[in-house]
Amino acid sequence: MELIKAQKGTQDLLPAQTEKWQVVEDVMRSEAKIHGFGEIRTPVFEDTKLFQRSVGETTDVVQKEMYTFNDKGGRSVTLRPEGTAGAVRAMLEHGMYNDGLPLRLYYFTSCYRYENTQAGRLREFHQFGLEMLGTPSPMADAELIGTAKSIFNRLGVQNLRLEINSIGCPDCRAKYYEALRTYFSNYKDQLCETCQGRLERNPMRILDCKSPICSKIAAGAPRMLDYLCDDCRTHFEGVKTYLDAVDIEYTVNPSIVRGLDYYTKTVFEFISTDLGAQSTVCGGGRYDGLVEEMGGQHMPALGFGLGMERLMMILDAQKVEFPEPETCDLFIGALGDAARLAAFQLTHSLQEYSISAACDINDRGLKAQMKYADKIAAKYSLVLGDNELETKKAVIKNMKTGEKSKIDLSKDFVEQFVVLQTKDEDSIDF
Repeated sequence: MELIKAQKGTQDLLPAQTEKWQVVEDVMRSEAKIHGFGEIRTPVFEDTKLFQRSVGETTDVVQKEMYTFNDKGGRSVTLRPEGTAGAVRAMLEHGMYNDGLPLRLYYFTSCYRYENTQAGRLREFHQFGLEMLGTPSPMADAELIGTAKSIFNRLGVQNLRLEINSIGCPDCRAKYYEALRTYFSNYKDQLCETCQGRLERNPMRILDCKSPICSKIAAGAPRMLDYLCDDCRTHFEGVKTYLDAVDIEYTVNPSIVRGLDYYTKTVFEFISTDLGAQSTVCGGGRYDGLVEEMGGQHMPALGFGLGMERLMMILDAQKVEFPEPETCDLFIGALGDAARLAAFQLTHSLQEYSISAACDINDRGLKAQMKYADKIAAKYSLVLGDNELETKKAVIKNMKTGEKSKIDLSKDFVEQFVVLQTKDEDSIDF
C-alpha cells in the first residue's frame, strides 16, 4: 500500500523541533505581555472578500497565491494568507475598539499561500504577529519596532539589520503614482505581463516584482520619500527620532514597499544575512486606512508579522543554544502483573503532582524496559517485582551517575522522590 506523505510546501514539526519552537514562543509571549498585548485567535478561513479588500486585488497574494474555494454552501472562502486582516475583522465584529485605545493584540497563526517552495518559503507557514490599533503617534511605530528588536535580542539573534521607509498616505501617493506611471511607461514593453497590468492600477506594485528585468528597471524609479506630504514627512522624522532615542540602529531603504496594499506611511523589515534569498524575517508597518476600508470608523493602526520558519532557520544557522529538553523524571519497570499494577499506581501519583513519570505499558521484559528508559532519557529508574512489593522496599537508580538510593514503598512515595531529586542524596533514611 502506498505511503501517503505530507503535501508539497508543508512540513511536520517533530518533538525535538517543537521543543525549540516552544522556547521561542515563550520569549515572544513574554515580550508581548511586557508591552501590554493580549492574545487573539482567529479562524483559519475567512470570506474571500476580506482579503480582496484588505490585502489588495493587485497584489501577488490575491492574484496568484491564495487558497480560495467554494464551500458546500456555495460561499467563496479563503485560507488566511496573513494575520492582520482576520485580527482587524475580529476587532470590528466584536466591538473591541470600546475596550480603550490603543488596542494591542498578538497572535501565533498558520498562513497559506500557493508559492514555489524553497528554503524559507512554504505553502503553509507560521507567523507571530503584533497589531496596535487606535494610535497615529510615531512613538507607536518605534515601540512596535523595538518590541521585535527585543525578541531578537533575547533569543540571541545576530547579523540582523533594520531597514525602514515611508510609503506615504493616499494623498501624497497619488502624485507618486503619476510619477511612477510616467517612468515605467518608457519601459512598458520590457515589463512582465503582470507588471504591465499593474501600470495603471497600482504602479507601486511593480517595485515589488521578483522578475529580474522588472527589478532592474525599478532600481531607477522615482522614490516615494521625494513625494511625501508634510504630515507624512513629519511622521517619518518622528519615527526616526524615537528610534534614535532608544539607540535602535536602522537604515532608510527607499525601495521597501512591502507586499500588501494596506500599508501606509511607515514600513520596515528586519533583514538577515544568514537566509540567502529569503532574507526578510520580520516585516510590517502602518495601515491607517485598513479599518475604514473594512467597514469601521477611521482608525490609525500598525503591526508586523514575524516568520517562524525563517527565524528558526536563523537560530539553527547561528547555532544558538537552546535549553536541554525536559525528559522523563522517573521510569518504573515492573515484573509480573501485581508489579505492573503498582507501577501504574505510582506513576499516576507522580503525574498528579506534575512530575514526569512513565511505566511499561507494552508488557515487555525487564531488559527491553530498561532500554526504553534509556531511549526516553529518564533521569531515574525503579524496578518493581514480587520482592519489592513484599518488603515494601525498592531502589531508585540515578541513570546518569549510576548512584542508587533506597525508598520505602509504605511511605509517601511522591515526597520521597521529590527529596531525592532536590537534595540529590545518596539515600533516604527510613
